[in-house]
Amino acid sequence: MDIIDRLTEVFKEFPGIGERQAKRFVYFLMSRNPAYAENLSELILELKKEIAQCKECFRFFILNKGKEKLCDICGNVNTDSSTLLVVEKDSDLESIRKSRVYNGKYFILGGLVPIVEKTTKSRVRIEELKNKISSEARPSSLGLASLKEIILAFSISPQGDHTDTYVRAELKEIVEKSGIKISSLGKGLSTGTELEYSDNDTLKNALKNRQ
Repeated sequence: MDIIDRLTEVFKEFPGIGERQAKRFVYFLMSRNPAYAENLSELILELKKEIAQCKECFRFFILNKGKEKLCDICGNVNTDSSTLLVVEKDSDLESIRKSRVYNGKYFILGGLVPIVEKTTKSRVRIEELKNKISSEARPSSLGLASLKEIILAFSISPQGDHTDTYVRAELKEIVEKSGIKISSLGKGLSTGTELEYSDNDTLKNALKNRQ
């Protein structure tokens, strides 16, 4: 396998990129001057140095001077801690955040659950989610749990529906014991819709009609 094929294989690992698009990326890079490739390489290395993963929601974020371990959402005292919205990936979180229709906390599951899969727990952060909910479901000094509702926000697809069912089953004991409501995005999203590509009105309606 030559360098063109090896780099093509790397680009094919990007979400939504097939063989033809990956090859076009490689030829594009070959057509640019050496300074372009050097700048791209430096930016990729800087990206890995300047980002961190939030220990609470697992979102990637830009490190500030204080090298905080929490992102600006989890570390913000004005974030509504009574709701927790569970999404597949970072881009889904950013789409909902930009829509300004939700002001609660988030949790990135890390993927969708394959319909036929025996190693599900190694593919998604279900144990981390259960630990987070168990921690936030404990009653405060006033005798009330801060977390009131968990919203499952996955793409409207067979795999998204399967993930919704799987997460509900895994959380059933915790939410029933704690009296936490669990809901899913409602009408507003069409079948086959990727959450990250939904517009503001669609997301607003989906959150409003959750059930």
